[in-house]
Amino acid sequence: MNEFDLIAHYFKRPAKNADLGIGDDAALVSVAAGHQLAISADMLVEGRHFFSDADPERLGRKVLAVNLSDLAAMGAKPSWFTLSLALPKMDEPWLEAFSRGLFAMAGEHDISLIGGDTTCGPLTIAIQIAGSLPRGQALLRSGARAGDEVWVSGPLGGAAAAVMHRTGRVKLPSDVAERCDLRLDVPVPRIELGLRLRGIASAALDISDGLLADLRHICEQSACGAEVRLDAVPFVEDLHALPEHLRQEAFLAGGDDYELCFTAAPDQHKAIIALADELELGLTLVGKIIQGNTVHLLDASRQPLPIIFHGFDHFAYES
Repeated sequence: MNEFDLIAHYFKRPAKNADLGIGDDAALVSVAAGHQLAISADMLVEGRHFFSDADPERLGRKVLAVNLSDLAAMGAKPSWFTLSLALPKMDEPWLEAFSRGLFAMAGEHDISLIGGDTTCGPLTIAIQIAGSLPRGQALLRSGARAGDEVWVSGPLGGAAAAVMHRTGRVKLPSDVAERCDLRLDVPVPRIELGLRLRGIASAALDISDGLLADLRHICEQSACGAEVRLDAVPFVEDLHALPEHLRQEAFLAGGDDYELCFTAAPDQHKAIIALADELELGLTLVGKIIQGNTVHLLDASRQPLPIIFHGFDHFAYES
């Protein structure tokens, strides 16, 4: 099987949302009048973003899910993606499973693969994703204002606990490890939440590098500070299997959660509670936006705590 056989066999599918999909030098898409394109890209490298023994079907789901999460954070409806894939060798069983997971996730969100590239090299998966939204309605990182509430979706920390287990930092019971693995391997992009937050949230992003680290991005872009109440941050029940300092590290800075963190004016509080009930999704108030330029962590009595966790850094290699 050569490169073109590989593409035709595993990745060429009808592109429902495009004028022209795979087969030419470029794809062609149309955007409705009064809409904007939202475009994002992510690259996942074996050994840095996923383990070498990662299940290929789960990996296929995850690589698209993490990109979908970026569009969710912008309040955009996903429509198209491209895939660039470097493979160390032609491994047909791996490709079969990977493409099955990839297209299962694509089908769940009605998004079409419209192009990409393949080559030989260290296992690297790069996806560019695009969607649309009404002009001027994007959720940005720059819209937070002092007095806004800070919210997060879903419980945090399960993926980080899985990484701790797989790297030998902790030993989790087998059932706990299995549930945490699922959170790491198959995150759920909050597309519907992102769409419904348009007109409600003042700023938003997805939690990929850890709550505190990602909230700092909102503060930097919005020229503000934030307070986060330690006792308010929701975390998965399985984190009770961890020592307290590792539990806090997991839900404050572990990353790979792909939940949404967003801010909203206090007068949107009831609307957010109603939205949580309607979507049957946990939306938790964890803090507020303040004047300044720093994220502060507070204990149950609202006293400041030292922040010793810094989130994931792609270039902070362990020695």
